[in-house]
Amino acid sequence: MQDVVEREVQLAGTNPMGLEGIEYVEYQTARPQGLGQVLELMGFRPVARHRSREVLLYRQGPMNVIVNAHTTAAGLPPEQPRLAAIALRVRDAGAAHRRALELGAWDVPVRVQPMELHIPAIHGVGASRVYFVDRWREFSIYDVDFVPVPGVDPRPPALAGLHWFGIVQYIGLARTADWVAFYRSVFGFEVMGEDRETGVLPSGCVLRSPDGSLHLQLIEPAADLADGDEWLQRVAFGARDVPAAAAALRARGVQFVDTATLHVQPRGALTQSWLGGLMFELVHHVD
Repeated sequence: MQDVVEREVQLAGTNPMGLEGIEYVEYQTARPQGLGQVLELMGFRPVARHRSREVLLYRQGPMNVIVNAHTTAAGLPPEQPRLAAIALRVRDAGAAHRRALELGAWDVPVRVQPMELHIPAIHGVGASRVYFVDRWREFSIYDVDFVPVPGVDPRPPALAGLHWFGIVQYIGLARTADWVAFYRSVFGFEVMGEDRETGVLPSGCVLRSPDGSLHLQLIEPAADLADGDEWLQRVAFGARDVPAAAAALRARGVQFVDTATLHVQPRGALTQSWLGGLMFELVHHVD
């Protein structure tokens, strides 16, 4: 019993939120069909539709992507797809949310319709949000808020073993220390060394979540290009064999950046840009 207690204390210290991976990432867009076509090229399939909002759930393997085209009181979502939120799996969503607020995070008031789940959230970089989810095993958030798409496999397999690796976050000039302090204190992230796995664009500072499921790459602008804007720029998928994954994606019509300095390599690859700036990255990683 003493060993069990000591182990629980140790886990709480190294992983204060009880992080256990990414539940979903969310894009907002006024062009859901266009984004959906891109996601299908990348191996995702639409598996469920929200009961009361213009929101679709796409999935492949362990990865969920929400496409949100719902019009709110603030107006239409942006024309260009925007990476608007990331939902983290945690041990206790309510406790994780309270802890984040106690450490200075900004609360996001969540407005839900009758019979919808309340998923607590805090403000992330720019206009993005970070949600906390503790229902993903036998009973998930989709069992309440979504209706399955008829005739579609609800668990489509991952293409070439793709899985979550991380998010690239663009930050303001000289803001790296601020964001490192935020992710370290609130979530328990650690700064990785120079031997890190970062694909073909290794610039910036890379953080890893305490459970090892999420990598955040923080990139500052060049001093002469600094504009103060900060946002979640792109998603990175882990691949055990990047050239094989890129070949499987090429067979589906995905094109990759191919220059003298940036091209498909065993350590990573970067897709072409769609819809005004949407792109994805592959990073060599064994989950």
